[in-house]
Amino acid sequence: MRTSEMNPGCPLAGRRTSAVPVLLAATVLASAASAVRADAPDATVTLHAQKVAITVCGTCHGPLGNNTNPKYPVLAGQDAKYLAAQLKAFRSQARGDPDAISYMWGMAAEVDDDTIAALAAYFAAQKTEASPGGNAAAIATGRDIYQNGIPAAGVPACSSCHGPDAHGTKEFPRLAGQHSQYILKQLGSFQNNMRDVAIMHGVALNLRGPQMEAVAAFLEAQP
Repeated sequence: MRTSEMNPGCPLAGRRTSAVPVLLAATVLASAASAVRADAPDATVTLHAQKVAITVCGTCHGPLGNNTNPKYPVLAGQDAKYLAAQLKAFRSQARGDPDAISYMWGMAAEVDDDTIAALAAYFAAQKTEASPGGNAAAIATGRDIYQNGIPAAGVPACSSCHGPDAHGTKEFPRLAGQHSQYILKQLGSFQNNMRDVAIMHGVALNLRGPQMEAVAAFLEAQP
């Protein structure tokens, strides 16, 4: 037994035990710092993704994700996790709607995971622009379907997945402010299973044309 352990009055007494938590704390802090560095986006990848977003993606979706062509979706403000999942689905050719086959399969074919994550983060961080108005009667009908569904037809409330404000979640996309033409096109792809999403196939299958148009008008008008 060491003298310091025998004699509590020794100047060395207790130093060994008090050093343990200090060393542990230092180890934890070092590990945390390493984790932060590992999770932080690579600056080179981020800059490259921003350039791609503006010069390549921006030709259809707008440099800030607020495009004016209703054929292509608005990307600004969309959840980053959802955007990344869609880009990976394009890359693997798992998403098969017409525009995916015509455009996005080729566009996403060689994009790596880091660039996908950076692109998704870029568009998710952009602010959405003011939504246009629309036919008041159609918007009112669409709001009712969105919020309450159509129980008699077995159509659930859209809000149950996409949120009461249609801003979406990490699993389900933001629909507020989306082009009505794009929404109608996607509902058609869900109906015929070109986009193979079981829950949306069931929803779209039981929606009639005027009902889909009303929901799309409501969503396009939302902030």
